[in-house]
Amino acid sequence: MISAVGSKKNILDLPFYNCISDIFESKEVQKLGDFTHHIYTTRLQHSLNVAYYNYIICNFFGFNAVSAARAGLMHDLFYYNRKERIKHKGEKSHCAHHPVLAVENAREAFDLNILEQDIIVKHMWPMTLKLPKYKESYVIVFVDKYCAILEILSPKYQKIKKRITKNKVQIST
Repeated sequence: MISAVGSKKNILDLPFYNCISDIFESKEVQKLGDFTHHIYTTRLQHSLNVAYYNYIICNFFGFNAVSAARAGLMHDLFYYNRKERIKHKGEKSHCAHHPVLAVENAREAFDLNILEQDIIVKHMWPMTLKLPKYKESYVIVFVDKYCAILEILSPKYQKIKKRITKNKVQIST
């Protein structure tokens, strides 16, 4: 089962997956599984999480959920370990650099519309300084941070949940 962090739904069974399957199954995106992201997850899982929650929120508000999901999957499409990246004098920080690199990589591999490009390149606002142009671009700004928090806290939550369950079993016996 493939699911987003915080969700128990198998994404392969959802209409959401039809919007992103061509990108998700591509070798360019699958390579993101080789990179650790937010301590406990991979960049592929993080991108899937962002795509899923972008889709859910944008669909709820009647925004372009398809472009939001597709851009969410490509928003971190870069292939280096950010902790090992050497920043040279005059170069942008990782927070400002990787959205530009991600949109370049996405353009090379896939056909992107203007909305998808703006979502990818502005997902780190306000670090990127330029304001997002579309409402879907604002959604990813918040969803990306929300998913990072979920990804960091999820393993700790699972440990706490196991401890509570174990204690309940001991108390009841």
